[in-house]
Amino acid sequence: MHMPRAEKIWLTVGLLTMFAFAVVLGVFAFVMGAQPPSDAQAMDPTKVSQTPPFNQPGLKKLGPNNYVADMTAFVFSFAPNRLEVPVGSTVTFNVTSKDVVHGFELVGTNVNMMVVPGLVNSATHTFTQPGDYLILCNEYCGTGHQLMAAHLIVK
Repeated sequence: MHMPRAEKIWLTVGLLTMFAFAVVLGVFAFVMGAQPPSDAQAMDPTKVSQTPPFNQPGLKKLGPNNYVADMTAFVFSFAPNRLEVPVGSTVTFNVTSKDVVHGFELVGTNVNMMVVPGLVNSATHTFTQPGDYLILCNEYCGTGHQLMAAHLIVK
């Protein structure tokens, strides 16, 4: 089969580009140790309510302006569904699911994670502006999905 010279050139350029992309991806993934965040802690999703710290979900103060929020997601709610922190606080969110895959999006921030049963997902954010931050489930989880929300009040 005859192939025009220009087509051979573009085919070669395309293959070299794909190879270069694979090399760069490999360097970042393996040599530099880039890994997706969290999902480092696993648990039995049927025992979330008995497993610390999720047996008593809530906000815990670790130090001045430093908090950890242990939260559970379940059809169709978050526990706790209301949190309050002062302006300037850094909050680490540890979230797990009791039943199905949920989402955890803190509207107006870069906190956005998938909450998978059996895995604990974590994200940290510093709140420099006061306001009512809405926490939404952004993964369809059933017929009451649109009702699944919580609030973080920054005063």
